[in-house]
Amino acid sequence: MPPSESSLPRRVARTLRTSLFAQVACALVLGIVVGKLWPGFAADLQPLGDGFIRLIKTIISPLVFCVVVVGIAKAGDLKAFGRIGLKALIWFEVASTLALVIGLLAANLVQPGSGMHVDPSTLDTSAVDAKTGGGHLPSTTQFVLEAIPTSFIGAFAENSLLQVLILACLVGAALLHLGHTKVPKVLPAIEQAQEIIFAIVGFVMRLAPIAVFGAMAVLIGNYGLGVIETYGKLIILCYAAAALFIALLAIALKVVTGLSLWKFLRYIREEMLLALGTASTESVLPRVMQKLRKAGARDDAVGLVLPTGYSFNLDGASLYLSIGTLFIAQAVGVDLSLSQQITVILVLMLTSKGMAGIPGSAFLALSATASSLGAIPAGAVALLLGVDRIMDSMRVVTNLLGNCVAVFAVSRWEGALDRERARKVLDGEIVVHLDDDEPEAELEKEKAELKKSETPEASQEGDPVVVPVQTGKETASETG
Repeated sequence: MPPSESSLPRRVARTLRTSLFAQVACALVLGIVVGKLWPGFAADLQPLGDGFIRLIKTIISPLVFCVVVVGIAKAGDLKAFGRIGLKALIWFEVASTLALVIGLLAANLVQPGSGMHVDPSTLDTSAVDAKTGGGHLPSTTQFVLEAIPTSFIGAFAENSLLQVLILACLVGAALLHLGHTKVPKVLPAIEQAQEIIFAIVGFVMRLAPIAVFGAMAVLIGNYGLGVIETYGKLIILCYAAAALFIALLAIALKVVTGLSLWKFLRYIREEMLLALGTASTESVLPRVMQKLRKAGARDDAVGLVLPTGYSFNLDGASLYLSIGTLFIAQAVGVDLSLSQQITVILVLMLTSKGMAGIPGSAFLALSATASSLGAIPAGAVALLLGVDRIMDSMRVVTNLLGNCVAVFAVSRWEGALDRERARKVLDGEIVVHLDDDEPEAELEKEKAELKKSETPEASQEGDPVVVPVQTGKETASETG
């Protein structure tokens, strides 16, 4: 009928206008089409994605600083914050080690590089040098020292999350020590700055579809779809291993918190699609922090666990590195013994922690692993040049989900998770609107209303509660 026919285009237009998920999905498909049909033109679209990532990186450090300081100050317990950090590191180490082991077992079972008989001397290693920019992974001592800031402003200027976290912890501790009476205006000012930053996040996110379009067009234009045929076995293995690891994450989340990972994935579907399109988890860090906070995770847990996980909990990268190491060995005809494979795990446990923010870090970690074994030619790392970009989607999804599950698990472990609110948010009973930049006061009001609905006889301070008296006298009332 004419009315329904006219209403369908309007509904589609309204969805495209209001839904970030629909906008990013359309941009993703359009980017693939443009990259396939006009690869030369697509290569010129690189600044679209890069510019968006730059804008996001601009606000990550101040956002993390504000969230952590406010979280510590409101929690009122620095020891609890220390426990959260310790428990997060334990979770990170267990999860990333499990990812390494799963990768090695999968590569041993499937043998993705067997039968290739590659001669390492025929490989062009100059491309690896160009990819890594002549950089190197820091040693353990260097990594620890570089996490300590040398300048308050420098930590923000260099966008070093670990340094910003340390500064935030110091400022939060100082606020607790001085108390609100000595510095009554500092905490409200930081809270107001936090709201401004979240508003900026809302503005920047409107450019997300443009960034996804440019990033996907460049990817397809540069690499095409033929690389999937050449490395099909390796790609399928990596994605299957990632699916297995995510299934284990879902089980762990259900056991520890009672929450569903599938429902959480639906809850962050917009951010997940954006991360896939831009091949960067940093592009969605501010939005994911907001969503975790509004899903019942306490500020201090979100502010510490999620940014720290970006350096210490690269589960997807760990999977890729372990599978990639064995793929290279099998391709050049090197049979690694059990002790050598254990060495691979131990080396990658260290090198994977220093990968964040370093160009070509995966190749640096693979080269370091090959050198430590002494059996794999370092130049064989060039075998993965053609497929590395295709693996970004697997790494992004696994890294992001791994860190979000860590936030929920550690929050539950420390008693910093409102499970009832989390359940209602993931079930859709509480609708979260980030684009409207819901103030913190509204979030607290929602929590109070949720608690009140669970215990109807309870009341907020100042609300009169009428209590009927059964003696037949006049109805009495009391004020809470």
